[in-house]
Amino acid sequence: MKPLGPIPAGFTAINGELAIGGRKASDLVAEAGRTPLFVYSRERIAARVAQLRAALPSEVTLNYAVKANPFAPVLGHMAGLVDGFDIASGGELKLVQGAGIDPARVSFAGPGKRDDELEAAILAGVTLNLESEGEAERALAIAGRLGVVPKLAVRVNPDFDLKGSGMKMGGGAKPFGIDAERVPALVKRLLSDGADWRGFHIFAGSQALDAAAIIETQAQTIALAARLTTEAGATPPKVNLGGGFGIPYFPGDEPLDLGAVGQALREQLGRLPSVLAGTAFCIELGRYLVGESGVYLTRIVDRKVSHGEVYLVTDGGLHHQLAASGNFGTVVRRNYPVAIASRFSAEVEEEASIVGCLCTPLDRLADKAGFPLAEVGDLVAVFCAGAYGASASPAMFLGQGPAAEVLV
Repeated sequence: MKPLGPIPAGFTAINGELAIGGRKASDLVAEAGRTPLFVYSRERIAARVAQLRAALPSEVTLNYAVKANPFAPVLGHMAGLVDGFDIASGGELKLVQGAGIDPARVSFAGPGKRDDELEAAILAGVTLNLESEGEAERALAIAGRLGVVPKLAVRVNPDFDLKGSGMKMGGGAKPFGIDAERVPALVKRLLSDGADWRGFHIFAGSQALDAAAIIETQAQTIALAARLTTEAGATPPKVNLGGGFGIPYFPGDEPLDLGAVGQALREQLGRLPSVLAGTAFCIELGRYLVGESGVYLTRIVDRKVSHGEVYLVTDGGLHHQLAASGNFGTVVRRNYPVAIASRFSAEVEEEASIVGCLCTPLDRLADKAGFPLAEVGDLVAVFCAGAYGASASPAMFLGQGPAAEVLV
């Protein structure tokens, strides 16, 4: 049998069945009226934010990366928990505005911002994280036409990356940000034009579980911010240190030592270079805040045996859970944490593969893993589904359509 990823701590059973937010999976499905269903837990999100607040230095603010999960009730819940929001498109700007979030709390990163997106952000008072000199010139021209002073930060492409990260966002040639050596000249250009310069956005990588690597990257980021400040001759009001905090998905993964990261950052800020004495710092996190709060529930619609191998066929699949299927940046497919929700407390009885309903061999949620004996009608739970699930998967593939979502 192939091992499954670790189920996040804290999930319990009611009468042998998986419970989420104190409610049985089957009751949640009945209330939603269908499967597949994404269920997100308010309590788990709030607990993770509280854990971060306790571990990080008190002066470091916390931003939520909307791309991780833009579900409107999640955004509304986050509004009372975090300090700021990071968006990556004009569409996400509309989502945060629809959730009643003050645009002054929002920053906008991402290459390829269209002119209409720049204009909407400038009018709303959002901070733009500029990704190139060309984008800076367009933003300044649009703001000049509108008669508005734009809030502009500079996204830096650092000359280092986050070691061991799932996605490297810095170091070498990248579509993200402006190469560090060109940043001081751009800052001077923004200041000379009268823009409201908001500081630096420095994001080196994501999905890292190695505390030492994150600690090293944060130290490098602060040192880079100090160097750029000296060269630009202007103190940044704010430095976004990025994020990169990962969650365990696969067999053998261990949770990030958050305490070590927080303590090291506290020490680093305690010996801050004098040029950054007036600078505020924030951490930008998405997956780490909401990933473990979510469960994807899908129903078994067929049980079949082929050449002696058991297949549990569900009404869900990669069109909602691209990452769990192994098709969202994974080089070698490994099993996510998956369980038979209807028999959550039962012992392993057989080896089975859990597959989706799509006409492709890529549609596999669990490969040759150990499960209780499951039958048609049972519910399957895919964990770590709170981030990059519903909105990061091809829901319209083969005309399947989106899953239901609920915050409990």
